[in-house]
Amino acid sequence: MTNVIACIDGSKATLAVCDASVWAATQMTAPVTLLHVLDKSVYPTQLNLSGSIGLGTREHLLDEMVELEGRRSKLALEQGKYMLEDAKTRVSDQQATVSVDTLQRHGDLIETLLEQEPNARLVVMGRQGEQHQDQPIGSHIESVIRTIKQPILVVMAEFTAPERFIFAYDASATAKKALARVAASPLLKGLACHLVMVSDNQTQASAELAAAADTLSSADFNVSTAVCQGEVQAALEAYQIEHNIDLMVMGAYGHSRIREFFVGSNTTRMISKSKIPLLLLR
Repeated sequence: MTNVIACIDGSKATLAVCDASVWAATQMTAPVTLLHVLDKSVYPTQLNLSGSIGLGTREHLLDEMVELEGRRSKLALEQGKYMLEDAKTRVSDQQATVSVDTLQRHGDLIETLLEQEPNARLVVMGRQGEQHQDQPIGSHIESVIRTIKQPILVVMAEFTAPERFIFAYDASATAKKALARVAASPLLKGLACHLVMVSDNQTQASAELAAAADTLSSADFNVSTAVCQGEVQAALEAYQIEHNIDLMVMGAYGHSRIREFFVGSNTTRMISKSKIPLLLLR
């Protein structure tokens, strides 16, 4: 596991993905792989018109449609190459010491990420893809979160290197595993950490937070702790705004109120409403 995999597609978030990748790669002293996947469902390599009604006796129309679809896919691939070149230039201009490679695939994003996962330390992607810029989140986000085991950094239209992060903690096995990954990784080193639980049991939550804070303090993190009450999303958002926090870290799947909030449609809700990048840990 060595690379920061940056998924770019020409959406509004492409520049933010590049910038976030530079920051992450610098923090981890890792190379960046800029990945562009041309969706085969949108740009098929072969057009199947065998079932088209009314075209069976007009073979020249079929031939023209196949030819046009082939040209369309070829142009899209060429555009993707230029996009990768521009992204590589942006990354190199920001941090000349970061090694940058490019990779283009004509296929499926999930399959490609699974193929690249053995070499990935972090996957960076925008909240909305090129085909879904008018929607709250892109169509691939939840599938990627559920499928890829490496950390995933989801960014918005702009990215600024964070100075503080909030860790949404619930003392579950998943959260403790995520905590250990944060403590062991250089990605968030140097950032102030706010370790926050949403719980109605102040005494128990404080004890859980103290133990978790010890883990991070032992890894040289500057840690603040807080117990919040109320609905999870509202409580975390209010705390984030009050303390001017610019990155949220959370385990993607837990076993408590935060789990109930973050899985399924609630994951979509959190990502769609967040105003800051989210680092998701499995």
